[in-house]
Amino acid sequence: MFVVTGATGNVGRTLVAVLASRGAAVTAVSRGRRPVAVPEGVRHHRADLTIPDSLGPALTGAEALFLLVEGAGADLDTPAILRAATAAGVKRIVLQSSQAAGTRPGSVSHTPLAAIEDLVRRSGLGWTILRPGGFASNALAWAEPIRAHRAVAAPFADIGLPVIDPDDIAEVAAAVLLHDGYDGRTLELTGPELSTPRRRAADLAAALGEPIAFAEQTPEQAREQMTRFMPPPVVEGTLAILGTPTAREQRISPDVAAVLGRPPRPFAAWAARNAAAFR
Repeated sequence: MFVVTGATGNVGRTLVAVLASRGAAVTAVSRGRRPVAVPEGVRHHRADLTIPDSLGPALTGAEALFLLVEGAGADLDTPAILRAATAAGVKRIVLQSSQAAGTRPGSVSHTPLAAIEDLVRRSGLGWTILRPGGFASNALAWAEPIRAHRAVAAPFADIGLPVIDPDDIAEVAAAVLLHDGYDGRTLELTGPELSTPRRRAADLAAALGEPIAFAEQTPEQAREQMTRFMPPPVVEGTLAILGTPTAREQRISPDVAAVLGRPPRPFAAWAARNAAAFR
């Protein structure tokens, strides 16, 4: 049996569905109070990772835990979560971290994730760490202005990053959970090509069959907008990656293809699949 935390998110929702479709017993964990729709045969458990004891009942009988932490995980008692997993007999943990935990481990925004990685490695359990780069689904932040005005604004219009489809992250996670040959490995997950904000707007326009106006923001304009919903250290870390990515952050990783036996999906495929959100 596999326990999936963050089961209603961009990655967790697909991961639960993939595992269930392959005949695995799955417990989907989320913290929201609203009813959660899960595939037939999947058990749902409500828990809050900031309260590790709430996770305990979900872990009983589990072979492996997919651990997804919200944000950078700075407010989590990770040792307590790992103790609960060990006490329940969990054998392996698959941690969804972030590429920046490796490329910028000293940054204020990603130091907590790097620390969580270290705790998982030293837990005594089998472990695999997934480090995805930027998510294709971050483009959903453009959904409202595209629906209302067929226009978007973003900084660093022509700086490309290999954004990854969350469904590819989920499929990699499923493969890692179902096969123990990935224990002790850290996998870096990216898309198949560099994608700039201007290009992503064009891909969305193609998916909609309508033009979308693109305006380049200054870093200051982007900072002001982002601080409305992100803590300042996370804003600064994000702007640094978007505006001055390292060579490693722009590298196309071979890990998705190595695990799945196919190339990762480009942003245009994500846009076509999610066009309804922008209509």
